[in-house]
Amino acid sequence: MANASVSLLTALWEAALTAADPAGVLPAALPSPPPGRAVVVAVGKAAARMAEIAVAAWPGRLPGVVVVPPGLARRIDGLELRVAGHPIPDAGSVAAAAAALELAEGLGPDDLLLCLLSGGGSALLAAPVPGLTLADKRAVTRALLASGAPIDEINCVRRHLSAVKGGRLAQAAWPARVVTLAVSDVVGDRPEVIASGPTVADASTLGEARAVLARHGIAPPPAVAATLREPAAETPKPGDRVFQHCDYQVLVSPRQVLAAVADAARRLGLEVIDLGVEWTGEARGVARAMARRAQAELIGVRASGRPRVLLSGGELTVTQAAVGGRGGPNAEFVLALGLALGETPEVYALAADTDGIDGSGPPAGAFWTPALPARARARGLDLAAALERHDSHGAFLALEAALVTGRTGTNVNDLRAILLLPP
Repeated sequence: MANASVSLLTALWEAALTAADPAGVLPAALPSPPPGRAVVVAVGKAAARMAEIAVAAWPGRLPGVVVVPPGLARRIDGLELRVAGHPIPDAGSVAAAAAALELAEGLGPDDLLLCLLSGGGSALLAAPVPGLTLADKRAVTRALLASGAPIDEINCVRRHLSAVKGGRLAQAAWPARVVTLAVSDVVGDRPEVIASGPTVADASTLGEARAVLARHGIAPPPAVAATLREPAAETPKPGDRVFQHCDYQVLVSPRQVLAAVADAARRLGLEVIDLGVEWTGEARGVARAMARRAQAELIGVRASGRPRVLLSGGELTVTQAAVGGRGGPNAEFVLALGLALGETPEVYALAADTDGIDGSGPPAGAFWTPALPARARARGLDLAAALERHDSHGAFLALEAALVTGRTGTNVNDLRAILLLPP
């Protein structure tokens, strides 16, 4: 039964990846060719896939740049390939941002900038505003990621420290037309949060960015603190003329993907409880809440004799503090869920990030089966201690229960599936 249950959960994961592929929707969303030139800037974990689709469908030459994290690099005819750091920006991120800005700044009123965005773009395009260094940005990014701050808060700070994010790529392209097509990896699909919104107006303020750092107890480098007090560092706002010729469309969203997974689950004979894609917060806290929900749903499963699956999406966080460990929010969720459930025999689970990398990876996530506690005891592995030191990846790799896929070439955030079986 365990193998069949894991196979079923794997089938739901594969349904998520199929639904997250932009190939079915991107060609029809491409704009008409402009009177002048068209260039493309593709950035993110789905950038290579989106760029090759766009180049193949475009009626003519479409030069530009594609920026991807390590592990996703592949040549696309006519495009300059850049590999940059993620989740911490590096020198490649700065060079990629400079290349994107140079492309945008060379455009005129008859030209088009096609921007293809997906998750990861915030780190992959990193041009510090004047007065900041890459080291400053790296320090703040590390602190924010370790703090457990939600992505909308992290990207608020990133926008105000960047010469390319927060609408500044569109500002550089003015007066050209800018069309942005995005694969969303954020709760709410907010354009200013997806890749930190390089082509959209930013309604957040320097004061809000300062408040994010204060709320999470982050003391930024002096140059960062000075920048966040400098009015000239404010991002372009709604109503600015630079956005008059800008269009934005989300092609694939977490909500669409979870709906596709729910359809796949029904075809496999499962009753579906759709818990939505808006889940945020600490992974272990959400896991405990979902363990309680799973135990309540088990009553109905036992009565009906029909298997049921709880599906959810969103983006959870892990506050690392000073504790080191190998793990990301999906594996931590599974470990906390399993510990809360104990050895309940009818519950199996999978949580994984659709980009194929949970936190720092290499696993995409992990499976829970009722056999894992006994297997851990047999191997001398203390699961509760692993959770406390945020070593969920280490635990699941040792138990051969990690989901290891490598980078998938897309990113629509997390998939969590809790499978409840009748006795």
